Amino acid sequence: MKKLADHTSESPLPSSVTSSIMNPYELLGVIYNPATDTLIRNSPNPITNPNDDPDTKDVDLNPFNKTWIRIFKPSQSQQNHEQLLPVIIYFHGGGFIRCNANSTIFHDFCKSMANQLSAIVLSVEYRLAPEHRLPAAYEDAVESLVWVQNQALDSINGEPWLRNYCDFSKCFIMGCSAGANIAYQCCLRASELDLVPINICGLILNQPYFGGLERSKSELRLVNDKKIPLAVNDLMWELGLPIGVNRDHVYCNPFVDENLERKLRFIRRCLVTCSNEDPLVDRDIEFAKMLQGNGVNVMSWVEEFGFHGMAHTDPKKAEGLFKVVKDFIFSQD
Repeated sequence: MKKLADHTSESPLPSSVTSSIMNPYELLGVIYNPATDTLIRNSPNPITNPNDDPDTKDVDLNPFNKTWIRIFKPSQSQQNHEQLLPVIIYFHGGGFIRCNANSTIFHDFCKSMANQLSAIVLSVEYRLAPEHRLPAAYEDAVESLVWVQNQALDSINGEPWLRNYCDFSKCFIMGCSAGANIAYQCCLRASELDLVPINICGLILNQPYFGGLERSKSELRLVNDKKIPLAVNDLMWELGLPIGVNRDHVYCNPFVDENLERKLRFIRRCLVTCSNEDPLVDRDIEFAKMLQGNGVNVMSWVEEFGFHGMAHTDPKKAEGLFKVVKDFIFSQD
């Protein structure tokens, strides 16, 4: 990995370059019904039952919205029983339209993270688009913060795993890809809330999913990327954003937020990680620089060789990410 300051983007392809012929619906494994604004999701999505893991449990967040939280605690061999653990509130990826907190790919990631970081991980099940377009996922994210606050306030009837293991003064909000977009928006919205006694110590964004109408150099350079080609990227934004807006909406393009300076006062520290072979890399780097320019203490890393979502499919990449996240969480800066 290398630091943000060392990164230099390659020259872009000409603006006339377009994606090769592909059907983004087929690539995503979805069928869209415009009459009802719904998806049939045919893509494989193996799930893990919490009953299969003694260090995992599910709790309801909002039964009306069918949202919930999966709690991960370190295995007994990884726990220091005399010390309370930091809390990571985590939002999974999937382009706002796919996957769940119980998807095996994210379950295994959170389980490993809880063990490697000696932390309590709360993986949030949020509503998916297009059935629930943005800002529904942002609202669910904020509701998860309020739920954690309520557990901290209720020392008698609060969730036992949180009451017994959590240090509520060391909470971190984390997300990967679209989940990182949700984590960021969650922090901005939390700037309007009184969350005492929980303390949000930092924001952790792994390959955050942002966009805009103007193509970035890395999007053009990696137009036919195997993981997130431009055609798929555009479709996920089309299905995730409110009907009638384009990719220069504030949910997609963070640079158009007119109230950003005021909102960013809540974010004191932020870790941004990305990969040089991810079409999103240029946007992620500019985003990190924007945070720095607004007074946020930013730790940034660019993985030299990798791809979008690499930490969820490559154990070595996950190990590298966990090391950087651990340094950020336990840093005194």
